[in-house]
Amino acid sequence: MKFESSLIKGTLIKRYKRFLADVTLENGSVVTVHVANPGSMLELAKPGTKIWLEPNNNPKRKLKYSWKLIEIDNTFIGVDTNYANKVVKEALDNKTIDINFDKYKSEVKYGENSRIDFLLYFKKDPEMYLEVKSVTLSRKEGLAEFPDSITLRGTKHMNELAQKVKEGYQSTILFLIQRSDITKLSIASDIDPNYQKSYDNAIANGVKVLCYDCIISKDGIALGKRLDLANVINSV
Repeated sequence: MKFESSLIKGTLIKRYKRFLADVTLENGSVVTVHVANPGSMLELAKPGTKIWLEPNNNPKRKLKYSWKLIEIDNTFIGVDTNYANKVVKEALDNKTIDINFDKYKSEVKYGENSRIDFLLYFKKDPEMYLEVKSVTLSRKEGLAEFPDSITLRGTKHMNELAQKVKEGYQSTILFLIQRSDITKLSIASDIDPNYQKSYDNAIANGVKVLCYDCIISKDGIALGKRLDLANVINSV
């Protein structure tokens, strides 16, 4: 998945109101940019951090720049959570993901006023409900964690995935880690114990797990390698 425009470098001043941040550009000017990330961005949104912005010339947009990447120790980290589904969709289209499906649909209604990210169809097996979660948090070298803040929506999704298994379908949660310095994944139970409970219940009821990192550059983001799972059972 390629970025629409060439990225430009900036330095983070502060992030606020979740979807806004003030940034100093290389020419010294200060701009307010859009942040497409509803999470806390724990350990990432630190003043002085080197970041990368995508400019746009759309007169309908209030802000001229969108925050796309963080650069820490020569490692890029994806900020835009909307890209997780785009990266996975590209991988599904190219059949570069470890699921041998026949075809798929996106954004299919299910559960209680929810939409599953992808519904995969198989020639012989039941359909698979595939939910994608964007992961950026890392508090320990090599270990990614999800979530980075309390997620009522995430808890709801885990419960709904478990329900689909009970109804005879397949369900999979795919954690897409938008960084390349990770080898394992764990659930951050100290941040959201209710999500941990719903996650454990879903796994016990047959929900499967997939986890991939990303290949990230200033040009774009693509699906990387499949990762080991720490404190996670029942992987695909």
